[in-house]
Amino acid sequence: MESFVSDDGVRIAYRGWGDSDGRPVLLHHGFGASAEVDWVATGVVDALVRAGRRVVALDARGHGASDTPHDPARYGEGRMAADVVALVDLLGVPAVDLVGYSMGAVVALLTTARDPRVRRLVVGGIGAAAVEQGGVDTAVLDREALQHALLTDDPSTITHPGAAGFRGLADATGADRRALAAHAAAVHRDPIPFADVTVPTLVLAGRDDALARRPDVLSSALPDATLRLLDGDHGGVLHDADFRGAIVDFLSRSDDVGADVGTTP
Repeated sequence: MESFVSDDGVRIAYRGWGDSDGRPVLLHHGFGASAEVDWVATGVVDALVRAGRRVVALDARGHGASDTPHDPARYGEGRMAADVVALVDLLGVPAVDLVGYSMGAVVALLTTARDPRVRRLVVGGIGAAAVEQGGVDTAVLDREALQHALLTDDPSTITHPGAAGFRGLADATGADRRALAAHAAAVHRDPIPFADVTVPTLVLAGRDDALARRPDVLSSALPDATLRLLDGDHGGVLHDADFRGAIVDFLSRSDDVGADVGTTP
């Protein structure tokens, strides 16, 4: 695994696959996960490599093999978007496709709004909250409950089911729970400049995903977006063959071809 140092001194780890001459696609995982959990283990990386793509996936600050500071000032999706821009700089490519899931979807939206090198965008695992709250749905995943779940030494005191799920993920992957709690304290809450996200965009959402409620609100806020609904909840949809198939199909389209891959009712 390779790495670079961000402008605030945090080391960001990333991995690459596929033909170095292939059109690059950059993947950003969700909260509490990593490139391995969201993209390798789910078969997304393999599907993109088979399609001839050069694939790069990072571990966000506080996650996976990247540095894990405990100061909330080092976190937030806006700070993570700056890391993505730095990675694109490092790759030295004129254009890149960008895929983000959950927390990573918010990061991807913020990146695309500021970086004209993004050619196509896929966001999954978020819905109306990105428009109405500026990020992940805190009405479903309460920030204080999540911080408690990550910091407590007594898991029996965790009563919030969504927060309990992320604590279980952190324990299963051996994540730095204090680092994750620091990000939970700094999640993005400012309005996302959707008018600046002008590239063709695919919005993917699981029908049973509580964190991606009313995804049509998100797709309608984007200038050039298509919504695709899939079977599954927040974690399960990542493993759906239709999920990776939709990503490969959408990113394989030429710039002069419409982005529509079909909206599933």
